[in-house]
This record gives sequence, C-alpha cells and structure tokens, in this order.
Amino acid sequence: MDYYSTPIAKLIEEFTKLPGIGRKTAQRLAFHVISIPKEEAEMLSEAIVDAKNSIKYCNICTNLTDKDVCNICSDTKRDEATICVVEDPRDVVAMERTKEFKGYYHVLHGVISPLEGIGPEEIRIKELLTRISSHDVNEVVLATNPNIEGEATAMYISKLLKPMGIKVSRIAYGIPVGGDLEYADEVTLSKALEGRKEL
Repeated sequence: MDYYSTPIAKLIEEFTKLPGIGRKTAQRLAFHVISIPKEEAEMLSEAIVDAKNSIKYCNICTNLTDKDVCNICSDTKRDEATICVVEDPRDVVAMERTKEFKGYYHVLHGVISPLEGIGPEEIRIKELLTRISSHDVNEVVLATNPNIEGEATAMYISKLLKPMGIKVSRIAYGIPVGGDLEYADEVTLSKALEGRKEL
C-alpha cells in the first residue's frame, strides 16, 4: 500500500534511481524539494536539464565539458609529453586537487570487465592510442583503481603501449596517510612494500 500521493511517490521513485540513494534518503529529498520555494525547485530542475543538454566529451581527452575542448586540454602550460589515464571524470578532479600532476589526462569512461561484458572496445582505449600516435608523448601514467578490473585495464593498456617505446608507469598505492598498519589487508601491505622508495 502506497501512503503517498502519486506526484510524491513518483518523485521518491525517481530519487531512488540515483546511485547511493536508498528509499529513506529518497523520501527525505522528495520532501525537501516539495518544501522549498517553487523558484528554487525550478532552478534545480533547470540545472539538471541544462547539465544534461550542454555537457559533452572533450574532443581530446574525453573528459566531460561544455566546450569542444576542456579547460585542461586548452591549458598550454601543461606538460604535453605526459598523459595520465583515469577511469572516470571524477578521477581527474581528484588528481587535480593534489596540484602535483602537470600533464594532460585521458578518461576511459570505465574499465575492462569481462563479467559485465565490458571489453576494450567499450571504453576509450582506441581514442588514447590515436592520441598517442599523433602527439609526442613520452610517458603514460596509468591511474586506474587498484582493483581487479583496474589492474586488468592497466595491464592491457601497458601491453599496447610498450611496443611504441613509451614509458608506462603506474601510480603507487598502499597504506593511506594517517592509516594504521594493523587495519590494512595483506594485498594493501604487499603493494605498499612494492611501492616503497628510498628516503
């Protein structure tokens, strides 16, 4: 039995389709939207529609942008000889927050996952290879996530790039800053040991 009127039930149902939103959170969001002034609700609605209509892929790195070429690819001060390969546009933001990487990016929009039917053709590897062959790239930094799919994708790309004479590196990972060794699993600890550097 549904306790809500049809418009509220429909709004709750739409919110539950969002990632990480359960029924209780969807209800909270729905009642929040209903309680705000009409102008604010219209601004939210317009922001969603505007983002959906204006966001596209950068012609160079395939990151999300509202222009043909994103702000990072338009920045001529960056190191054009280095490309960092990431899984998702959110990963670009995470890398940029560090203010450490000065090269360009390439966004795959996924990882190789045979169990989910995602092969190399379903992600942006072909665009990466085309880009590398037409530019003077010296190093590709593979920054996919340290899980089975991320590792498989990094290995696949590495095997494609090695014959091209390009340096291929992988970001280090292991114990997070502020983490305790006793809570780290064996794989994390072994990767931390592999990635150790001299002081």
